[in-house]
Amino acid sequence: MPDSNAIKICRIKDDIEIERLDHPGWKKAPQTLVTKYWSGNPAPAGRQFTARLLWSDSALYIRFEANQAEPLVVSETPNLHDKTIGLWDRDVCEIFIAPDRTEPNKYFEFEIAPTGEWIDLGIEFFRDKRETDREYASGMTSTAKIEKDKVVMAIKIEWKALGKTPKIGDVWLGNLFRCVGAGATRGYLAWQPTETKLPNFHVPEKFGKLLFQK
Repeated sequence: MPDSNAIKICRIKDDIEIERLDHPGWKKAPQTLVTKYWSGNPAPAGRQFTARLLWSDSALYIRFEANQAEPLVVSETPNLHDKTIGLWDRDVCEIFIAPDRTEPNKYFEFEIAPTGEWIDLGIEFFRDKRETDREYASGMTSTAKIEKDKVVMAIKIEWKALGKTPKIGDVWLGNLFRCVGAGATRGYLAWQPTETKLPNFHVPEKFGKLLFQK
């Protein structure tokens, strides 16, 4: 049976243009379906999302496809040139990546909104606090498209932004998330539920495995 705590990341020989959301290379990537809230409770189908991950010699690629059965919570004047602090207060999909599995408390956070807005952060988590490097500049690129009843988004992160390049067989750690909706019904989905009392994605001990494959 598939390991529900692991995502297989397939290798591609040639890089793809991040704007090509329909690039055939994405079909090579196994699809990870996220169906639960951070608490472990099931999320309605209209809020669930899938993620596909690919890697090349130069970069990591992540493609999100999110069901959208409610009004979008997005900026009316999106900034696509610089990172958007506070993006997590609107609709976003996110990936956390810890390149060194022996230090899961040191990781990177990447977010993409339906508008194409983005943010990248460096995180170091301590027992009693979390330090966030808002000046971290990954050079990530992103694209997004709003379709009928769904949103498709993708990001590309070059290895130099993560401090190392994986090899076939390497295992990194991470998690996938989605924030959707507003007010009392706002939803916080997680591939690996963090199971905290209140919504909280920053729980490194709950990270799943990212497996780099041929």
